[in-house]
Amino acid sequence: MRGAVREEAGPRGRRDTDFRAELRGAGGWWRRKSSTAKVETYTRWSFHFFALAEFASVGVPFGSGVWQGPVLWLPLIMAAHCALSAVTASRALDWTRGRRPRPVRLMVAFALLTAAVAAVALWTAEHGPGGEEVDTAAGGVFGVALIFAACVTTLGVRGWRQALAVVAGYAAAAGALALLLGAPAPAVLVSVAAVLLGGGFMATTSVFSVWLLDTVYRLDEARETRARLAVAEERLRFGRDLHDVMGRNLAVIALKSELAVQLARRGRPEAVEQMIEVQRIARESQREVRDVVRGYREADLGVELLGAQGVLTAAGIECEVRGEVGGLPAEVQSALGWVVRETTTNVLRHGNAGRCAVQVRATGGKVVLTVENDGADGEGADGGGSRAGAGADGGGSGGLGSAGPGLTGPGSVGGGPVGGGSGLAGLAERLGKVGGTLEAGIAGAGVFRVVAEVPLVVEDSVASEVLS
Repeated sequence: MRGAVREEAGPRGRRDTDFRAELRGAGGWWRRKSSTAKVETYTRWSFHFFALAEFASVGVPFGSGVWQGPVLWLPLIMAAHCALSAVTASRALDWTRGRRPRPVRLMVAFALLTAAVAAVALWTAEHGPGGEEVDTAAGGVFGVALIFAACVTTLGVRGWRQALAVVAGYAAAAGALALLLGAPAPAVLVSVAAVLLGGGFMATTSVFSVWLLDTVYRLDEARETRARLAVAEERLRFGRDLHDVMGRNLAVIALKSELAVQLARRGRPEAVEQMIEVQRIARESQREVRDVVRGYREADLGVELLGAQGVLTAAGIECEVRGEVGGLPAEVQSALGWVVRETTTNVLRHGNAGRCAVQVRATGGKVVLTVENDGADGEGADGGGSRAGAGADGGGSGGLGSAGPGLTGPGSVGGGPVGGGSGLAGLAERLGKVGGTLEAGIAGAGVFRVVAEVPLVVEDSVASEVLS
């Protein structure tokens, strides 16, 4: 009996797993989008929904039997108007993003179709067959077509003045058509006022939507520019420090070498003393260059944590830092500080994060640094690994960069040996030299986690190798 239950539970569990996997795959296209792409998709489909709402507003009387007989073709041409409205809105949004020229011909065709639908609807309401219900429904088609047309056409213009001109044009067209088809003066005024108010409200929605989309893209561009400027500033700082160290010493070496040559040609014994001084300055320059490189590579963990929190907060990412770093050995702070620097850079450059949490804790004779961020879109690999990692040079968009699947063990990436370089390989190599480990992978729904562990006690020979 128990065996039968287990046999039934097994296939059911597999079906549940397959169903959840299908759900994750169905929503994967949305999770893979960046924040800007999500905003654009939302805006684009909002205007497509407007087209559906337009048809639904005039299709409601279908259930009451109003649209039948000779007036059945009116909602049919209204359906064509809604379809062209969706196409025009999509092309106009592409134009606002600079992806295609302004769809002038399409906008003109849409305006002409709107005028035709409005004219036919108004004629049906004033002179067509049917009773009061048909007249009311046809009048609704007249107003709805002009109002939604003003909304869509506004997407193809720039500035409030042009948008107001579009709304005023459709309101004037409503009044002109009403007069030409013999509508009474009060009905003409009501038509103009309805189109002016309704079209104005919808046009405002269109202008604000485009402005919001432009703002989101500009903020994203500013974020990328800030990351590039940060990298360029660091390169300039290193170049400036190197120039300050080497510039004077090289000039002195060149001057003393020239003096030694002149003295040697004259047979003066002072030439030897000058060359000994050149040798001393060259060795001193070599030591100073090493100090510059060491200072560039070393990272104070406390400073890096404060810098990461400030940079992520400025980029609009909520950053929480927990733990104390006081009293940790210099080599431990240098190794973990580099992890913080790399992961922070990749949250900015490769991720789509809204929140990042950094925790430092000492336990069991080792220091554990954990960095988590949301917005990861990678699919987890077996063994807890992921295609998203802490590499600075990763091409993925899983939050903390991109790397091979599964990163565990000292000095290893995906279980294999690590060569020189940056990103995950560089971090694993640096931590491996102090006996540390690095793990990276998907830790939940859209959450990516990097865990670095370093022992508190590091041998002096190992520490000097890491700091050199």
